[in-house]
Amino acid sequence: MDDRLQQESESLGQECENDIVTEKAAFVHGEPLQDGNGPPKVDSEVEIIHEKVTKQIIKEGHGQKPSKYSTCFVHYRAWTESTQHKFEDTWQEQRPVELVLGKEKKELTGLGIGVSSMKSGERALLHVGWELGYGEEGSFSFPNVPPMADILYEVELIGFDETKEGKARSDMTVEERIGAADRRRMEGNALFKEENLEEAMQQYEMAIAYMGDDFMFQLFGKFRDMALAVKNPCHLNMAACLIKLKRYEDAIMHCSIVLAEDENNVKALYRRGKARSELGQTDAAQEDLLKARKYAPEDKAIAKELRLLAEHEKAVYQKQKEIYKGIFGPPPEPKPRQTNWLTLIWLWFVSLFSRLFKWGTQKAD
Repeated sequence: MDDRLQQESESLGQECENDIVTEKAAFVHGEPLQDGNGPPKVDSEVEIIHEKVTKQIIKEGHGQKPSKYSTCFVHYRAWTESTQHKFEDTWQEQRPVELVLGKEKKELTGLGIGVSSMKSGERALLHVGWELGYGEEGSFSFPNVPPMADILYEVELIGFDETKEGKARSDMTVEERIGAADRRRMEGNALFKEENLEEAMQQYEMAIAYMGDDFMFQLFGKFRDMALAVKNPCHLNMAACLIKLKRYEDAIMHCSIVLAEDENNVKALYRRGKARSELGQTDAAQEDLLKARKYAPEDKAIAKELRLLAEHEKAVYQKQKEIYKGIFGPPPEPKPRQTNWLTLIWLWFVSLFSRLFKWGTQKAD
């Protein structure tokens, strides 16, 4: 076993005791509270941010607010106010949007003004007038927005980088993007150790945002290895958090992202197997866990999970056996009738008198 697998095996053993471990190199995507069919119903006070922008807080944030030229990472869903038509949803696309405040696109001016009033982790409902949105003409391509349409945004500020020059990811060199992601990863690990999972997950998501698919497709050789050394552990830490939060489907997704790059990653196999086991997907869970044990045969956490899976399958089998026994078992034996002593005595007397009468008749003859 090489050094990397030995390190992974040791970390898995620690997870058996502590449930969640911090990755050496380390995404929670912010999940909207509403069902997504329409704008959320919010009862909080309306705050006037601008003549054409108002805000209602859905969830409070923490820390400072971003300043001009800060690089902000946000998730949002957008509706036209008049028709309630949803025309954009970054949560569904699993990809946060990057906004450099003061340098955003013209149609996102109102959104940028609203975001500038938010704190990290804050989720809010913004009302933006058409003048600061898609304008008098609207948009007839993508997204499709009618002319002079006021817009409703449900937006979450994941986090932001304070940069005086307002440098966007697309303007960074490869080393700068990987370095920025790694700083976010380390900040997330520090928060993770303090068990401040919400803030830690925001940092991991921002790190992932620097390592987007469009960026990874351009990398080869050592630069790709450097990027994956930051990106994959973020996904793995996310899976550990999501398992603890019982969001097993999301945990499976993050593990599968890692396995697409490294099909023999022990931690990804173990955590995906654990999540699948919790969902009752026993065959798929066993396949993942057995493969993980192949590469880490001495790992106690994997052995424990396989043992729990076997015990669960045994319990299910016994329960099914009892059910089928009741359905297809032998018919119950009839209960013996209780003896009626009065009836027996009466029959004995009748038989006695019958014999005496017969004997007397025979004597008379």
